[in-house]
Amino acid sequence: MITAFVLIQTAADRLTEAAQEIADIDGVTEVYSCAGDVDLIAVIRASEHERIAEIVPGAINKVDGVVDTDTHIAFRSYSKQDSEDAFSIGLES
Repeated sequence: MITAFVLIQTAADRLTEAAQEIADIDGVTEVYSCAGDVDLIAVIRASEHERIAEIVPGAINKVDGVVDTDTHIAFRSYSKQDSEDAFSIGLES
């Protein structure tokens, strides 16, 4: 599974509506409003790169109010939960 993070700038008067429309796109698993340089961050999970190429320019960029996107593909995931899960394998009785 490929994970991509899409940093999205929106028109101020369309932020809430754009966020919901993006969240409803197939392949988008989460959308966060945030402070900082971008208005929204969308998380995409897809089985192949071609699907991400369809979702971002083909759907997200066409949402009314989306001004700009910047897509980042994740290579590897690190988390405390992943480490704890790996070390607890086989400990259940």
